[in-house]
Amino acid sequence: MKRPSTREEPPSKRAKTSRGEDDYMPGNIIEIELRNFMTYDCLVCKPGSRLNLVIGPNGSGKSSIVCAIALGLGGEPQLLGRATSIGAYVKRGEESGHIKISLRGSTKDEKITIIRRIDAHNKSEWLFNGKVASKKEVIEIMQQFNIQVNNLTQFLPQDRVCEFAKLSPVQLLEETEKAVGDPRLPIQHRALVDKSHELKTIEMAVKRNGETLNQLKALNAELEKDVERVRQREVLLKKAESMKKKLPWLKYDAIKADYLKAKEAEKDVKQKLEEAAKTLNNLREPIEKQKLEKPQMDAKCKRLSNLIKDNAKRRMELLEKESSLGVQIRGKYKEMGDLKKEEESRQQRIIKAKEDLAIAEAELRNLPVHEPPKDVLDKLRSQISDLKVSANQKRIQKQDKEKVLNQKNIALRHCVDRLKDMENKNNKLLQALRNSGAEKIFEAYHWLREHRQELNKEVYGPVLLEVNVSNRDHADYLEGHVPYYIWKSFITQDPRDRDFLVRNLKSFDVPILNYVGDKYRHKEPFFISNEMRELGIYSRLDQVFEAPDAVKEVLISQFGLEHSYIGSKETDQKASEVAKLRVLDFWTPENHYRWSVSRYGGHVSGSVDPVDRSRLLLCGSDVGEIERLRCRKEELEETVCALEEDLKLLMTEQRSIDEEEAKLHKQREEIVSNVTLEMRKRREMENRVDQRKRKLESLLREDDQDAVMAKLIDEAANLNTRRLQCAIDIKNLLVEAVAYKWNFAEKHMTSIEFDAKIRELEHGLKQPAKFAQQVACQLEYCKKETEDHRQQLLAAKRHAESIAIITPELEKAFLEMPTTIEELEAAIHDTLSQANSTLSLNQNVVEEYEHRQGKIEAITKKLEADKEELKKCLAEIDALKESWLPTLRSLVTQINETFSHNFQEMAVAGEVSLDEHDNDFDQFGILIKVKFREAGQLQVLSAHHQSGGERSVSTILYLVSLQDLTNCPFRVVDEINQGMDPTNERKMFQQLVRAASQPNTPQCFLLTPKLLPNLEYSEACSILNIMNGPWIEQPSKAWSSGECWGAVTGLLGESRC
Repeated sequence: MKRPSTREEPPSKRAKTSRGEDDYMPGNIIEIELRNFMTYDCLVCKPGSRLNLVIGPNGSGKSSIVCAIALGLGGEPQLLGRATSIGAYVKRGEESGHIKISLRGSTKDEKITIIRRIDAHNKSEWLFNGKVASKKEVIEIMQQFNIQVNNLTQFLPQDRVCEFAKLSPVQLLEETEKAVGDPRLPIQHRALVDKSHELKTIEMAVKRNGETLNQLKALNAELEKDVERVRQREVLLKKAESMKKKLPWLKYDAIKADYLKAKEAEKDVKQKLEEAAKTLNNLREPIEKQKLEKPQMDAKCKRLSNLIKDNAKRRMELLEKESSLGVQIRGKYKEMGDLKKEEESRQQRIIKAKEDLAIAEAELRNLPVHEPPKDVLDKLRSQISDLKVSANQKRIQKQDKEKVLNQKNIALRHCVDRLKDMENKNNKLLQALRNSGAEKIFEAYHWLREHRQELNKEVYGPVLLEVNVSNRDHADYLEGHVPYYIWKSFITQDPRDRDFLVRNLKSFDVPILNYVGDKYRHKEPFFISNEMRELGIYSRLDQVFEAPDAVKEVLISQFGLEHSYIGSKETDQKASEVAKLRVLDFWTPENHYRWSVSRYGGHVSGSVDPVDRSRLLLCGSDVGEIERLRCRKEELEETVCALEEDLKLLMTEQRSIDEEEAKLHKQREEIVSNVTLEMRKRREMENRVDQRKRKLESLLREDDQDAVMAKLIDEAANLNTRRLQCAIDIKNLLVEAVAYKWNFAEKHMTSIEFDAKIRELEHGLKQPAKFAQQVACQLEYCKKETEDHRQQLLAAKRHAESIAIITPELEKAFLEMPTTIEELEAAIHDTLSQANSTLSLNQNVVEEYEHRQGKIEAITKKLEADKEELKKCLAEIDALKESWLPTLRSLVTQINETFSHNFQEMAVAGEVSLDEHDNDFDQFGILIKVKFREAGQLQVLSAHHQSGGERSVSTILYLVSLQDLTNCPFRVVDEINQGMDPTNERKMFQQLVRAASQPNTPQCFLLTPKLLPNLEYSEACSILNIMNGPWIEQPSKAWSSGECWGAVTGLLGESRC
């Protein structure tokens, strides 16, 4: 839900505010406080109530005060013409700051305080009278006091002075309306501009619609005759359509008559079917009675048939039983024959078993006794045990060697991987050198590695690969201190090596330096005094990197690294004090400070350069570490080779021991195998004798054959008795089956006679049933015909109703038309022929005519509405113009009087006029015309006709002319007197002093780097001096406590001593 607007309409005229007892007006700035803002650490300023002259050298911070006023009172950074982000206004090196501006309230005791806290991350926080507020609330407070920091007539910063001079007359009018006079003027002006645009739009629409209306009327006049002919044709077509509506109803009546005939025929056939059905029912009654008795006879036949089947089933069971008994009897007889044969065979087998037993016992007695060689086996066992102990010892030694070899291989792999990583880092360093301009540095580096054995002493290079810096900041300092060419250089320690490299590396464009140790060179000892530590100095440039001695000596001796110190951020803030300790070269995280002393006058000059980030040093690693890794790799490879040879020897010895042990095992197994074979032969012979004994005993223990034979004879007699009983039962069942079949034959014959009688009755029923069926088919056909006619009738009715519903009017019209289908169709054809004879060439003429007629009516209404709107808009413009233009003319006249008077006092001429353009209110503007030479004419103020100083004078006098008419608390003008000659500047200053001395004029801030001597001041003038420098802190404290100028100069003298 939106809040209801609380904005009120501005008053008809700005109320003039008057000064209070303290000579301040509401909205005047009574105090400005800055912390860490632009060039200021701390500033507290209390401006006067009238004209404030802010003076100070260029760069002292005058414009910083202007920026603080604009930003502290709700302005955006863009209107200052400087940085576009608020974070850029925080003092360099600080994280945050604030602007505090105190305004006078409506009374003397009321004080309005606005604080804006800013930080380097472009964040702002607003406080109003100590409470957190939004920017919108601050802007609303500014509007209450009519403070417009974005209006160039009220607020003119140094970087936007040229913008004021470039203002067009239209823009100057808009800025003036906002700054002075009736607050309704800019609103009315804006409304007049909008209304004038609206008026032009309406006039164009009226003109365009009028032309379009005339064209449409002319086109419709040409089509009227064709439209009349088309309308006559439409009447004939309408008559034909009416006739066409009756045609389906006539067809409906014809179909209805056919339907009634079909329905009458269906009724007659239905009556015939009822009579045939009655005759058929009378014939069917005796047949049905016979059919009811027939199932009883069939049931008796079925019962006899079941008895016959049951008898046959029992006979079959007895036959199967008798057959089974016969099989059993034959089996018994066969067993008795087999038993006689088995007895004869048993006697023969007993004789044979006794003979086999005697042969086996003789073989067992003749088999010799075999004893195993125990002494030989014990000796072989002892030898095998000794060989196993030796093999285990060799195996343990092999495992130890393999463990050590594995450890060495792992260490070798780690060393190789580490060396590859280090060499890859060297490649990164070489690539960095190539990217920075040393295109053939890779070729030079590889050439040196391939020909290193041809050199007399160690050669280092490129130097970038030899230097190792662990700290990023130190790398920035070292790379910034040492020239670029040294990083791609090669350093030799023998003149012959230098000459050799110069000859061969000349095509690679790399410098060659020869290092000769100087034992007499004085080395500066590393020492940091307490005074240095207090200022943040903690190290020296020659102490922050590692390199081979030759490389390090070259860098120190050539580039004075032992005289360059390293400090912290604290050192950056106390740079001037470091110079007093005779430290002429030092680095901080942000800057590089260097001082030099003149050889002639002893003057000291300094330079400060920002620290650039390192692009080379932090890409690689330590070269000494690479050499150590290579040595370690060679040692490990030799150790691994020696361990592998020892391992091969152990494996050979172990293999010979294993072969000797295998031979002894084989010999022992052959002896054991022979012993086992002999023992197996004896056991087999013993088992064979036992088996033959058991077989003989088994044959002797078999049953007596006579008892078995008697048992078989008894069983055969029993089976014969049972077989005879089965034959008697079968005979009885056959007698019973004959009786059942005779009775079944009698019943079946009776049933056949009954079926013949039923067929005869049914044959007499066929003719009446056929007649009834024919009548039923005829009835179905009649029903279908009737239904078809009914569907046709319904379809015809739906078709007729879809074309036309019969109404009393339509029924009356049908009576006047022909009554038969043929006559009606002929009348329709004649009417259509007559209509087609009046056919127009343009089929859409009526539609086009009516569509255009609709457009004519719509445009006529729109034209009348636009004319009314035009009258209304003209009336509104006249009403606004009557209120706005006289007020604006009066305002411009007052500005002109003051402007002309001010120019006359400066012995030059000038005027301000209103540039009017009838109803083109967006072209209205203010023309400033000036003449600085007696012989010249008044010219419009522009860069083409006036110099920079003349434009500055004109600008400041125009602003002074607004002074009495402006109802704003203060005005700010920054260095407007730049480019003025002394005469114009003096006259301009007198005008400012005079304007500031007038009652109820706004507070004014004029910023300038200098003032002319012997200017006339008044009590309304306040001079604010901007002074800064290394000795300003103590005088500022004296001034703050109200001390005199003498005390301040005394303090200043002491601070310089």
